[in-house]
Amino acid sequence: MALTEKAYLKIEKSADNIPCMFNPSELTLSQSNDWDSKPAPGKGAPQISFKGVKSGTMSLSLVFDTTSTGETVTIHTNKVMALMDIDESLPGTDKTTRNARPPTVTFHWGNFHSFEAVATGLKLTFTYFSSTGTPLRAKIDLDLMQFKDPDQHPKQNPTSGTPEPHRVHRVKPGETLDRISAQYYGDSTKWRQIATANTISDPLAIRVGSLLSIPRNH
Repeated sequence: MALTEKAYLKIEKSADNIPCMFNPSELTLSQSNDWDSKPAPGKGAPQISFKGVKSGTMSLSLVFDTTSTGETVTIHTNKVMALMDIDESLPGTDKTTRNARPPTVTFHWGNFHSFEAVATGLKLTFTYFSSTGTPLRAKIDLDLMQFKDPDQHPKQNPTSGTPEPHRVHRVKPGETLDRISAQYYGDSTKWRQIATANTISDPLAIRVGSLLSIPRNH
């Protein structure tokens, strides 16, 4: 199995975290903007207009393992699968208009905390079984889309409908928060924005290889 590290999923309105193992080489985040192009007959390239920021997306490959206890790994994977199911107990549900949605989820790994998201795709693969056929290890490939900004920043464009997601930085040897701040903001004194976003109490104790959420400058 590839080298993995402990992580967990936090599902909306659930009191329990879902433990998992995460391969840090498989974290993919994407961001895109919406531009409108209206070609006109007989003319060259048209002027395009900015329509807003689209929701951020993230893809994860998570491992769930219960070989140490012998319990079926479905005690964890079933909870993740429920991210695709409608939950009528969630805020915003209106049975008269049949308005309901699945729950949101956030991914946590060390100092990295994802934006609040909804699952748009999920693939479950059982990879190891006991001699009696009990599944003990599984992999879930999970596709997430940003639901709202974690810091509730104002929307970047009144027509976009979605806030702008944070960027992510992997800490390299010799890097410090003030150097990272200078890289992204052009100002080393704004390192506290990064520390606050990642709940870092000791700015000198950031771990090489860890992922930091980099807030948009404000």
